[in-house]
Amino acid sequence: MAERVRKEVGEVSVLVNNAGVVSGHHLLECPDELIERTMMVNCHAHFWTTKAFLPTMLEINHGHIVTVASSLGLFSTAGVEDYCASKFGVVGFHESLSHELKAAEKDGIKTTLVCPYLVDTGMFRGCRIRKEIEPFLPPLKPDYCVKQAMKAILTDQPMICTPRLMYIVTFMKSILPFEAVVCMYRFLGADKCMYPFIAQRKQATNNNEAKNGI
Repeated sequence: MAERVRKEVGEVSVLVNNAGVVSGHHLLECPDELIERTMMVNCHAHFWTTKAFLPTMLEINHGHIVTVASSLGLFSTAGVEDYCASKFGVVGFHESLSHELKAAEKDGIKTTLVCPYLVDTGMFRGCRIRKEIEPFLPPLKPDYCVKQAMKAILTDQPMICTPRLMYIVTFMKSILPFEAVVCMYRFLGADKCMYPFIAQRKQATNNNEAKNGI
């Protein structure tokens, strides 16, 4: 695919790694192949696309690598172990790559890490936080996320979290004891926010199986 892009479009100077999937199962109920798919798409694919297009960027010392991760790559919640692991992994990949480019003094190659909160695409349909908090932290509109990401890319910003509250949550998670973080999660309703989403996924799976006579 990389060769086809080079032939039909030309050399890639801006690489945006944005693909993402979620299994929607509790760990012990999640088929192994879905765990592997989540890791391959959300994390491993970044290695392959970067290895495909970074060499040319290095040759000319020009380019921009954009990693679309998630707030769940900075802090986690219950019920989405595979998704969180994949996003934590890709955040680590991005940070290490950024350091490698700096160590090689390739200042013409920029990197931007994008970590949005829940985006209203239907991917996590059913996810709910505490109802009193929801008006202050609603799902983000895709257009808004794109505009924020584009601002960060065009200004060579190393990292962008949307909304800005995500910076605070990440900071609190870093300095507070784990039990204090649990209390914060419970106050926000974030401790079990994925459970309604997982229940909907399970119901949809059961309905499909019944429809197909399985």
